[in-house]
Amino acid sequence: MLRRMTDDRHRRPEDVRAFYDAHRTVRQYETHEDGTPLPMPDEHLDVILHAAQRAPTDATAQLYSLIRITRHDLRARVADLTTNAHIATASEAFVVCADVRRVQRVLEVAGQESGTWPAIAVHFGIGDAVMAGTNLLTAAEMLGYQGCWIGGVLNGLQGIIDELKLPQGVLPFAALTIGRPAEHAPYRPRVPRPLVIHTDTYHDGTDDEIRHATEVMNPIAARNGQPGDWARLLTAYFGQGGGMEKREPGLVAALKRQGLWAGGE
Repeated sequence: MLRRMTDDRHRRPEDVRAFYDAHRTVRQYETHEDGTPLPMPDEHLDVILHAAQRAPTDATAQLYSLIRITRHDLRARVADLTTNAHIATASEAFVVCADVRRVQRVLEVAGQESGTWPAIAVHFGIGDAVMAGTNLLTAAEMLGYQGCWIGGVLNGLQGIIDELKLPQGVLPFAALTIGRPAEHAPYRPRVPRPLVIHTDTYHDGTDDEIRHATEVMNPIAARNGQPGDWARLLTAYFGQGGGMEKREPGLVAALKRQGLWAGGE
Protein backbone atom coordinates (compact mmCIF):
# COMPACT_ATOMS: atom_id res chain seq x y z
CA MET A 1 0.00 0.00 0.00
CA LEU A 2 1.29 3.47 -0.87
CA ARG A 3 2.11 5.57 2.16
CA ARG A 4 -0.05 8.67 2.23
CA MET A 5 1.76 11.98 2.04
CA THR A 6 1.81 13.79 5.35
CA ASP A 7 -0.57 16.70 5.77
CA ASP A 8 2.27 19.22 6.07
CA ARG A 9 2.95 18.80 2.34
CA HIS A 10 -0.57 19.94 1.49
CA ARG A 11 -1.51 23.57 0.97
CA ARG A 12 -4.73 25.34 0.16
CA PRO A 13 -5.08 26.61 -3.43
CA GLU A 14 -5.06 30.21 -2.21
CA ASP A 15 -1.79 29.61 -0.35
CA VAL A 16 -0.14 28.21 -3.48
CA ARG A 17 -1.37 31.15 -5.54
CA ALA A 18 -0.10 33.61 -2.94
CA PHE A 19 3.33 31.95 -2.89
CA TYR A 20 3.76 32.33 -6.64
CA ASP A 21 2.24 35.81 -6.68
CA ALA A 22 5.00 36.78 -4.22
CA HIS A 23 7.67 35.68 -6.70
CA ARG A 24 9.81 38.54 -7.96
CA THR A 25 12.92 38.87 -10.06
CA VAL A 26 15.34 40.66 -7.73
CA ARG A 27 18.74 42.08 -8.64
CA GLN A 28 19.52 44.14 -5.53
CA TYR A 29 20.46 42.11 -2.46
CA GLU A 30 21.28 42.77 1.16
CA THR A 31 25.07 42.93 1.59
CA HIS A 32 27.68 43.79 4.19
CA GLU A 33 28.29 47.52 4.68
CA ASP A 34 31.22 47.37 2.26
CA GLY A 35 29.01 45.88 -0.45
CA THR A 36 30.39 42.35 -0.24
CA PRO A 37 27.96 39.41 -0.36
CA LEU A 38 26.02 38.43 2.74
CA PRO A 39 26.70 34.70 3.14
CA MET A 40 23.86 32.23 3.10
CA PRO A 41 23.82 29.93 6.17
CA ASP A 42 25.24 26.51 5.41
CA GLU A 43 21.95 24.76 6.18
CA HIS A 44 20.12 27.01 3.71
CA LEU A 45 22.70 26.40 1.00
CA ASP A 46 22.54 22.67 1.64
CA VAL A 47 18.77 22.50 1.30
CA ILE A 48 18.54 24.56 -1.91
CA LEU A 49 21.22 22.37 -3.49
CA HIS A 50 19.29 19.32 -2.29
CA ALA A 51 16.19 20.74 -3.99
CA ALA A 52 18.12 21.28 -7.22
CA GLN A 53 19.25 17.66 -7.28
CA ARG A 54 15.73 16.38 -6.67
CA ALA A 55 14.59 17.83 -10.00
CA PRO A 56 13.18 15.50 -12.66
CA THR A 57 15.49 14.29 -15.40
CA ASP A 58 15.15 12.33 -18.63
CA ALA A 59 16.51 8.78 -18.89
CA THR A 60 18.04 9.05 -15.39
CA ALA A 61 20.91 11.06 -16.90
CA GLN A 62 20.84 14.37 -14.94
CA LEU A 63 22.28 16.28 -17.88
CA TYR A 64 23.18 19.47 -16.01
CA SER A 65 25.81 20.97 -13.72
CA LEU A 66 25.69 24.02 -11.48
CA ILE A 67 28.92 25.99 -11.21
CA ARG A 68 28.83 27.77 -7.84
CA ILE A 69 30.91 30.94 -8.02
CA THR A 70 32.56 31.88 -4.73
CA ARG A 71 35.85 33.68 -5.52
CA HIS A 72 35.52 37.47 -5.50
CA ASP A 73 37.67 37.90 -8.60
CA LEU A 74 35.74 35.25 -10.53
CA ARG A 75 32.42 36.75 -9.57
CA ALA A 76 33.62 40.14 -10.79
CA ARG A 77 34.79 38.63 -14.07
CA VAL A 78 31.53 36.75 -14.69
CA ALA A 79 29.55 39.86 -13.73
CA ASP A 80 31.51 41.77 -16.36
CA LEU A 81 31.10 39.07 -19.01
CA THR A 82 27.35 38.86 -18.49
CA THR A 83 26.89 42.63 -17.94
CA ASN A 84 25.02 41.79 -14.72
CA ALA A 85 26.71 43.47 -11.75
CA HIS A 86 24.57 41.73 -9.11
CA ILE A 87 26.49 38.50 -9.66
CA ALA A 88 29.15 40.12 -7.50
CA THR A 89 26.78 41.04 -4.63
CA ALA A 90 24.35 38.11 -4.35
CA SER A 91 24.60 35.68 -1.44
CA GLU A 92 24.96 32.86 -3.95
CA ALA A 93 25.70 32.91 -7.66
CA PHE A 94 25.64 29.97 -10.05
CA VAL A 95 26.13 29.32 -13.73
CA VAL A 96 23.55 26.73 -14.76
CA CYS A 97 24.90 24.45 -17.49
CA ALA A 98 23.66 21.75 -19.79
CA ASP A 99 26.14 18.91 -19.20
CA VAL A 100 26.42 15.71 -21.23
CA ARG A 101 30.09 15.16 -20.46
CA ARG A 102 29.39 13.33 -17.21
CA VAL A 103 27.22 10.70 -18.95
CA GLN A 104 29.94 10.25 -21.57
CA ARG A 105 32.47 9.75 -18.76
CA VAL A 106 30.25 7.17 -17.05
CA LEU A 107 30.04 5.21 -20.30
CA GLU A 108 33.80 5.56 -20.84
CA VAL A 109 34.65 4.28 -17.37
CA ALA A 110 32.22 1.38 -17.89
CA GLY A 111 34.03 0.46 -21.11
CA GLN A 112 31.18 1.61 -23.34
CA GLU A 113 31.23 4.02 -26.29
CA SER A 114 28.98 7.07 -26.33
CA GLY A 115 26.71 7.61 -29.30
CA THR A 116 26.52 10.81 -31.34
CA TRP A 117 23.49 12.92 -30.35
CA PRO A 118 24.32 16.66 -30.17
CA ALA A 119 20.75 17.85 -30.81
CA ILE A 120 19.43 15.51 -28.12
CA ALA A 121 22.15 16.80 -25.81
CA VAL A 122 20.95 20.38 -26.20
CA HIS A 123 17.27 19.42 -25.93
CA PHE A 124 17.47 17.35 -22.76
CA GLY A 125 20.50 19.12 -21.28
CA ILE A 126 18.79 22.51 -21.25
CA GLY A 127 15.57 20.92 -19.97
CA ASP A 128 17.39 19.27 -17.07
CA ALA A 129 19.32 22.46 -16.31
CA VAL A 130 16.17 24.58 -16.19
CA MET A 131 14.33 22.10 -13.95
CA ALA A 132 17.24 21.92 -11.50
CA GLY A 133 17.67 25.69 -11.42
CA THR A 134 13.95 26.26 -10.94
CA ASN A 135 13.89 23.80 -8.05
CA LEU A 136 16.81 25.65 -6.47
CA LEU A 137 15.14 29.05 -6.84
CA THR A 138 11.77 27.83 -5.54
CA ALA A 139 13.44 26.31 -2.47
CA ALA A 140 15.31 29.56 -1.89
CA GLU A 141 12.06 31.53 -2.06
CA MET A 142 10.53 29.17 0.50
CA LEU A 143 13.37 30.26 2.81
CA GLY A 144 12.72 33.98 2.24
CA TYR A 145 15.23 34.67 -0.53
CA GLN A 146 14.63 36.00 -4.03
CA GLY A 147 16.70 35.60 -7.15
CA CYS A 148 17.28 36.36 -10.79
CA TRP A 149 17.80 34.20 -13.86
CA ILE A 150 20.45 35.83 -16.07
CA GLY A 151 20.29 35.24 -19.80
CA GLY A 152 23.26 37.57 -20.16
CA VAL A 153 25.63 34.60 -20.22
CA LEU A 154 25.07 34.88 -23.97
CA ASN A 155 26.91 38.20 -23.86
CA GLY A 156 30.17 36.48 -22.99
CA LEU A 157 29.90 32.75 -23.68
CA GLN A 158 33.47 32.21 -24.81
CA GLY A 159 34.90 34.06 -21.82
CA ILE A 160 32.65 32.17 -19.39
CA ILE A 161 33.68 28.84 -20.90
CA ASP A 162 37.31 29.87 -20.44
CA GLU A 163 36.91 31.25 -16.91
CA LEU A 164 34.99 28.20 -15.64
CA LYS A 165 37.22 25.76 -17.60
CA LEU A 166 34.20 24.03 -19.11
CA PRO A 167 35.11 20.98 -21.20
CA GLN A 168 33.35 19.87 -24.36
CA GLY A 169 29.83 18.71 -23.61
CA VAL A 170 29.18 21.45 -21.04
CA LEU A 171 27.32 24.59 -22.18
CA PRO A 172 26.38 27.59 -20.01
CA PHE A 173 22.63 28.17 -20.21
CA ALA A 174 22.08 30.97 -17.70
CA ALA A 175 23.38 32.41 -14.46
CA LEU A 176 21.27 32.41 -11.32
CA THR A 177 21.69 34.71 -8.31
CA ILE A 178 20.08 34.29 -4.88
CA GLY A 179 19.93 36.66 -1.91
CA ARG A 180 17.82 38.56 0.58
CA PRO A 181 16.01 41.25 -1.42
CA ALA A 182 17.05 44.87 -0.93
CA GLU A 183 14.47 46.26 -3.34
CA HIS A 184 10.72 46.14 -3.82
CA ALA A 185 10.46 44.74 -7.32
CA PRO A 186 7.12 45.31 -9.09
CA TYR A 187 4.56 42.61 -9.82
CA ARG A 188 5.07 41.55 -13.42
CA PRO A 189 2.13 40.79 -15.72
CA ARG A 190 1.89 37.64 -17.82
CA VAL A 191 0.32 36.90 -21.20
CA PRO A 192 -3.38 36.00 -20.82
CA ARG A 193 -3.85 32.28 -20.20
CA PRO A 194 -5.78 31.43 -23.43
CA LEU A 195 -2.67 32.30 -25.46
CA VAL A 196 -0.38 30.18 -23.27
CA ILE A 197 -2.46 27.20 -22.12
CA HIS A 198 -3.82 25.36 -25.14
CA THR A 199 -6.38 22.55 -25.05
CA ASP A 200 -5.82 19.60 -27.39
CA THR A 201 -4.59 21.74 -30.29
CA TYR A 202 -2.55 24.91 -30.60
CA HIS A 203 -4.48 28.20 -30.66
CA ASP A 204 -2.61 30.80 -32.68
CA GLY A 205 -4.49 33.80 -31.32
CA THR A 206 -6.56 36.28 -33.28
CA ASP A 207 -5.22 39.74 -34.00
CA ASP A 208 -7.54 41.14 -31.33
CA GLU A 209 -6.31 38.60 -28.79
CA ILE A 210 -2.71 39.50 -29.58
CA ARG A 211 -3.46 43.23 -29.24
CA HIS A 212 -5.15 42.57 -25.89
CA ALA A 213 -2.17 40.51 -24.71
CA THR A 214 0.14 43.37 -25.71
CA GLU A 215 -1.93 45.82 -23.68
CA VAL A 216 -1.80 43.49 -20.67
CA MET A 217 1.98 43.17 -20.98
CA ASN A 218 2.77 46.84 -21.67
CA PRO A 219 3.51 47.65 -17.99
CA ILE A 220 6.40 45.18 -17.99
CA ALA A 221 8.20 47.46 -20.42
CA ALA A 222 7.69 50.68 -18.44
CA ARG A 223 10.94 52.52 -17.77
CA ASN A 224 11.81 55.71 -15.87
CA GLY A 225 8.20 56.62 -15.17
CA GLN A 226 7.24 56.32 -18.83
CA PRO A 227 4.40 54.02 -19.97
CA GLY A 228 5.50 50.70 -21.38
CA ASP A 229 5.41 49.45 -24.94
CA TRP A 230 5.86 45.68 -24.91
CA ALA A 231 5.97 45.34 -28.69
CA ARG A 232 8.81 47.87 -28.81
CA LEU A 233 10.70 45.97 -26.11
CA LEU A 234 10.25 42.68 -27.98
CA THR A 235 11.44 44.36 -31.17
CA ALA A 236 14.62 45.44 -29.39
CA TYR A 237 15.23 41.82 -28.42
CA PHE A 238 13.74 39.77 -31.25
CA GLY A 239 13.24 42.13 -34.19
CA GLN A 240 15.58 42.57 -37.14
CA GLY A 241 18.91 43.86 -35.87
CA GLY A 242 17.84 43.20 -32.28
CA GLY A 243 19.79 41.73 -29.43
CA MET A 244 18.96 38.11 -30.21
CA GLU A 245 20.20 38.37 -33.79
CA LYS A 246 23.45 39.79 -32.46
CA ARG A 247 23.80 36.94 -29.93
CA GLU A 248 23.05 34.20 -32.45
CA PRO A 249 26.57 33.85 -33.94
CA GLY A 250 28.14 33.66 -30.49
CA LEU A 251 25.81 30.88 -29.40
CA VAL A 252 26.41 28.91 -32.59
CA ALA A 253 30.16 29.29 -32.08
CA ALA A 254 29.88 28.07 -28.47
CA LEU A 255 27.75 25.09 -29.50
CA LYS A 256 30.39 24.12 -32.04
CA ARG A 257 33.24 24.61 -29.57
CA GLN A 258 31.53 22.45 -26.94
CA GLY A 259 30.67 19.68 -29.41
CA LEU A 260 26.92 20.37 -29.27
CA TRP A 261 26.27 21.64 -32.79
CA ALA A 262 23.97 19.46 -34.88
CA GLY A 263 23.70 21.81 -37.86
CA GLY A 264 25.80 22.07 -40.97
CA GLU A 265 28.89 24.15 -41.41
